[in-house]
Amino acid sequence: MLLEKLSMAAGVPGHEDAVRDAIAAEMMKYADEIRVDSMGNLIALRKGRKRDVKVMLAAHMDEVGLVVRSVDPSGLLKVVACGGVDPRVLVSKSVKVGTKMIPGVIGGKPIHLQKKEERDLPIPMEGLYVDIGAKSKEDALKMVELGDQVVFDTQYERIGNGRLKGKALDDRVGCAHIIEALKRQHDFDLYGVFTVQEEVGLRGAQVAAWAVNPDLGLVLEGTTAHDVFPTEEHKSSTFLGKGPVIVQMDASMFAEPKLVARLIEVAEAKGIPYQHKTTISGGTDAGRIRHTRAGLPATAVSVPCRYIHSPVSIIDENDFKNAGKLVEAFLDSVDERGLPR
Repeated sequence: MLLEKLSMAAGVPGHEDAVRDAIAAEMMKYADEIRVDSMGNLIALRKGRKRDVKVMLAAHMDEVGLVVRSVDPSGLLKVVACGGVDPRVLVSKSVKVGTKMIPGVIGGKPIHLQKKEERDLPIPMEGLYVDIGAKSKEDALKMVELGDQVVFDTQYERIGNGRLKGKALDDRVGCAHIIEALKRQHDFDLYGVFTVQEEVGLRGAQVAAWAVNPDLGLVLEGTTAHDVFPTEEHKSSTFLGKGPVIVQMDASMFAEPKLVARLIEVAEAKGIPYQHKTTISGGTDAGRIRHTRAGLPATAVSVPCRYIHSPVSIIDENDFKNAGKLVEAFLDSVDERGLPR
């Protein structure tokens, strides 16, 4: 399955090579042009039949993780967060380090040795390390290098009733949707942009949007779901199983209203379930696209995702499929009626 392949690829910010290679291999059959810009964004073009309009779909390739910053004399790797990682969920997690995918475990001071005041607090990032089984600093540096990425070693799999579990579903779900969208030709030029460094400041999208200069941008994302008891409904943000999320605003942007209206219209016409976010925290590449050049029409369609920015997340398979249907219906509407005006 495409999503499984993308989920299992490794790519913390600045190290997206393996993800980019996996996507490029899929795109070779469908894209008319593929290029990689100086930032590392992968830009694929499916030329349109009329070529009078440019539509940009964007999804980020990077995932939250860690980076090796030093090695101590005993061979343990000291690390820093790369993206919004919560240190409370890191202890004892299995990881892979560097391009050689060296196996390791995130460790910290055992609870038996902690003082009472330490037990009441999560171990801070500076108190964590990655153990790759090295016996010394020299031994460790034969296996890894400073600056190597550290990714979570999480197996993608189906669980329960129609749920999918894996790492980096934020935002490999969006990458999968773009690949599917580029399989079909439209009247307009369709750009599939797979961005870098979203998790550390939405950096790649700004560069790519400036270069492509689309007539509109639609970002495909994974977004926060906290629909677990006893969270109050208005604090849950989004809900698994209630459909893709049409984003009206978040901390990075106010979406183009006419674009939001068109998405709602086509969703209702096609009987595709959808929802809105009840919180506005966080941002997406749409924020950068929206504020590029003189301002570009943009918003996001997201798949609700539990336990986001952690070693493992869960999505509902129907939400994932319906998000793809919504993107397809929206692109068909541009063929039929032109851009939202």
